[in-house]
Amino acid sequence: MTKTVTVLSGLIRPLVENRLPDWVEPRFFLSKDEAMALAPEAEIGWFDMYDKKDMAAVITGATNLKWLNSIYAGVDGMPLDLLARRGTVVTNGAGINAITIAEYVVMGMLTIAKGYREVVRAQDRREWLTDSPGKIELFGSKALLLGYGAIGKLVEERLRAFAVDVTIVRRSPGKDTLTPDQWRERLGEFDWVILAVPATPETDGMIGAAELAAMKPTATLVNIARGSVVDQDALVAALDQKRLGAAFLDVTTPEPLPEDDPLWSLDNAHITMHLSGRAQDKMFVRSAERFLENLDRWKTGEDVTPQVNLTLGY
Repeated sequence: MTKTVTVLSGLIRPLVENRLPDWVEPRFFLSKDEAMALAPEAEIGWFDMYDKKDMAAVITGATNLKWLNSIYAGVDGMPLDLLARRGTVVTNGAGINAITIAEYVVMGMLTIAKGYREVVRAQDRREWLTDSPGKIELFGSKALLLGYGAIGKLVEERLRAFAVDVTIVRRSPGKDTLTPDQWRERLGEFDWVILAVPATPETDGMIGAAELAAMKPTATLVNIARGSVVDQDALVAALDQKRLGAAFLDVTTPEPLPEDDPLWSLDNAHITMHLSGRAQDKMFVRSAERFLENLDRWKTGEDVTPQVNLTLGY
């Protein structure tokens, strides 16, 4: 039997090695150098690395690659044009982390609404507060949700349970929906502006000085997308001058955020260090299960899922 060389990160090895079908010839790597050495032989590859440049270099070296799998939902940093020219199928981690990220959004909104950070600080000081530092209720507040993929849908579901009035931005018109050419003129209506869009040239810098100026001065910007979708200098200025109520930022530019970045010192900036997707213990388990199911589809000629549109970038 001709076997398919499949190059995989050693991190996933304990979850898949004993469950791989007999037509797969697995080769595992633990470093960039090992991955680079194995890449040219790979027909199927799972090359996830923390450093996106290293990952792109390995993908570039995988000249025989037919299918690339990734745990990451965002494919920014991957050589998508090269993969498209080679005809490589790409599956990503869309939806793998959606539950925990949606929960993180609600946590962030409640933290800001109730002033919970000040409660924690008071506990550290052993100070008994006699009043709540935050008095905002989610009930009846208005949220604008940009991005309606797996994460966006779960965010909407959870916020509606809190009786938040949610308006969605998407291309298809519908109830409680704004189209991409409508949302900017309505920014001043919302208490929460939540970014859950993919990182593409279209979304790069979509929240800039003009958009921040159009928001309510009491509004909160929630970004669980990518740092690149926000003009960070404009955001720092808006927060520092109290022209914006707060920002809950799971993502920044760059990452990690340098110690001397002004965002750290702004009391109305909540920085959660891109931890939202990691606030769980099921990420690798879910990814492994999806990959094994996709291997069966690949062998029988069915479509593997979810596939990335290499032109659109998500």
